[in-house]
Amino acid sequence: MYETTNRRQKIKLFIIIMLPILVTQVSMNLMNFFDTVMSGQASAVDLAGVAIGSSLWIPILTAVNGIVLAITPIIAQLIGAKEKKDIPQVIQQGIYLSIVLSCIILIAGFFILDPVLHLMSLEPDVHHVAKYYLVSLATGIMPLFIFHTVRSFMDGLGQTRASMIIILISLPINALLNYIFIFGKLGIPAFGGVGAGIATSITYWIVSIISLYMIHRVAPFTSYQIFQVRFKPQISYWLSQLKIGLPIGLAMFFETSIFSAVTIMMSVYDTNTIAAHQAAMNFAGLLYMLPLSVGMALTIAVGFEIGAKRFKDARSYTYLGITGGILIAVFTGIILFVFDGAVARLYHTNPEVITLTKQFILFAIFYQLADAIGAPIQGALRGYKDVNVTLVLALISYWLIGLPVGYLFANYTDFDAFGYWIGIIVGLSAGAAALLFRLLYIQRKVKVKQNYQMKRS
Repeated sequence: MYETTNRRQKIKLFIIIMLPILVTQVSMNLMNFFDTVMSGQASAVDLAGVAIGSSLWIPILTAVNGIVLAITPIIAQLIGAKEKKDIPQVIQQGIYLSIVLSCIILIAGFFILDPVLHLMSLEPDVHHVAKYYLVSLATGIMPLFIFHTVRSFMDGLGQTRASMIIILISLPINALLNYIFIFGKLGIPAFGGVGAGIATSITYWIVSIISLYMIHRVAPFTSYQIFQVRFKPQISYWLSQLKIGLPIGLAMFFETSIFSAVTIMMSVYDTNTIAAHQAAMNFAGLLYMLPLSVGMALTIAVGFEIGAKRFKDARSYTYLGITGGILIAVFTGIILFVFDGAVARLYHTNPEVITLTKQFILFAIFYQLADAIGAPIQGALRGYKDVNVTLVLALISYWLIGLPVGYLFANYTDFDAFGYWIGIIVGLSAGAAALLFRLLYIQRKVKVKQNYQMKRS
């Protein structure tokens, strides 16, 4: 990161920061994409099982990633304020915290996985695939969260290309491992959808090892000497990170868990409907990486400018990101509308599944617009370290508005399963509008504070 003096420089720097984040996010999402698509080629049962497993895993993943993501604005503001000496302690404590969080998830999963799956009344084969997909995936949770901690450090420095390189190295490895474990190659039994969990877990270990090596041995990260002095775990640092990260994580959990809740509520439908729903949701999730990357880049840029007390520049980056998000929404909408059939055929060859997937994709076009506005605003608010109100807005928008609306449309109108997607659209739209008002309030508050300080000086 560096200071910019005009709009053209800001656009250039923002693109330099965002593009590697975009490649990284898309590539990481492609791992889930490969899991789903390649499992679907095995059978509809494997596709449905991985769909259910993913719907349970992704909210937990995003919640913990949100906690870890707090390191990005912390590092960005430290760099902006030229306080580099505190960075090694922050990163080491973040790694300790990620290990503790991983242990908590593993212990909780041991006790609640079976009861949750039994509540869903799944077909026996789908139940089996979902359970052991998650069990396999669980073996890679700890290295995954360590990687995300290291990645947040890299991104906070503005060195977003480093994490991009790591993921680009691991992506073909993940695809190859999926091929081996799902279909049974090189003398290994065909595990079907469960094999996708095994492959992804191994990939998580690979990215973690590479990332730790890079910050220990590769410039410019070596200049921060992250591991030269070993710090003992300190709960005070964990609490400091949790103060920012927990609201971020819970807000992201509320947003992603509504999709999982919808998938769970749709478990009463037949396997083809579940498979089609997940196929459309999986591809829409891939496209969501575009506005999400804008939001993550805004966290870095806004955090850096706030740390340097250049509040006007922080606002400029914010509006730049929101504009980009809207343009992205138009682009992704066109992609979904024009290529709905091609997208559906990526996931399955069953004509009924393809037809249902195309219908779900039409609804995805509308919620992409709300996502493309809301995600950049969330990123900007994280840069301001304003996270608590965002958490409340997420809970209200997604769970108190979106999900009830979806339930009513699904159960009391002719929309049937598609009614849940209407609820998603309503919830995301309400969230985006509320976040915009919050952003405008925070910007006015910062401006008033700045004017007051200028008058006193």
